[in-house]
Amino acid sequence: MNILLVDDHAIVRQGYTSLLTMVFSLAQVTEATSGEEALVMAQQRVPDLVILDIGLPGISGIETARRLIQQWPSLRVLFFSMHDELPLVRQALAAGALGFITKGAAPDVLLEAVRRCLNGQRYIEHELANQLAGGNDCLDPRLSGLSQRELEIFVMLARGVSSAHTAERLGISVKTVSNNLTSLKQKLGISSLTELVHLAIEAGLLRMQSAV
Repeated sequence: MNILLVDDHAIVRQGYTSLLTMVFSLAQVTEATSGEEALVMAQQRVPDLVILDIGLPGISGIETARRLIQQWPSLRVLFFSMHDELPLVRQALAAGALGFITKGAAPDVLLEAVRRCLNGQRYIEHELANQLAGGNDCLDPRLSGLSQRELEIFVMLARGVSSAHTAERLGISVKTVSNNLTSLKQKLGISSLTELVHLAIEAGLLRMQSAV
């Protein structure tokens, strides 16, 4: 069983690799730090399962999933992400992923998600599944013109993450974050971060208690 784990943080990869190889004795876990690297590694050996972060440097995890599944339609993809906003979850599933869990999930949740996805079954973390079932996951029309990267930056800045930390997390420069913020303001017709936060709350991308 070959599992490809894609995340740009070494400590995350090491922790997940250790857990997976301990529980699945026959598993061979290979690691990639970006979507581009994952695509190359998949060409060399098609994995049985790809465990994929959304916020990757370079091409996003969702675009990586699209390209992988376009080339190998039966490939199983499980997203694990710090993002739990429903529009992003919906986009991940629309890209063809079988599963979606958050990085805050318990190890047992990850292992169950891996088992289900390897068996070709869908697995969505319980709370997210309940929210999706509620039907309140449609992207606000005001945000429909944003690119995947712009939406990621929008969410992180709305959560109060600094531009420097956002740049570090996404593997891009602070200038790129600043340029995206300028583009966001123009597209959304806003002039400040405060208005951005209010829009995120109205659009359902941000819980009131998270707006700090």
